[in-house]
Amino acid sequence: MNSDNTEKYNSIIALPYRKSTRHPQMTMTERAAQFSPFAALTGFGAVIEDAKGDYHASDLEYDEEDPGYFMEER
Repeated sequence: MNSDNTEKYNSIIALPYRKSTRHPQMTMTERAAQFSPFAALTGFGAVIEDAKGDYHASDLEYDEEDPGYFMEER
């Protein structure tokens, strides 16, 4: 921080740290878990891998007008 940014915090910067009496301190493991990557779709990768067996490239038809689009032959 440069001196321009710290001026507004001068009144609180030297205050002592107050440890909470209401919330116990977390263990290092609990704290690390809080910042670990969020896995909202746990198990989704396995579902994708399982579904890959249902589709084969020979079953798909290339769309000339939209090169990024593949569709199942009907």
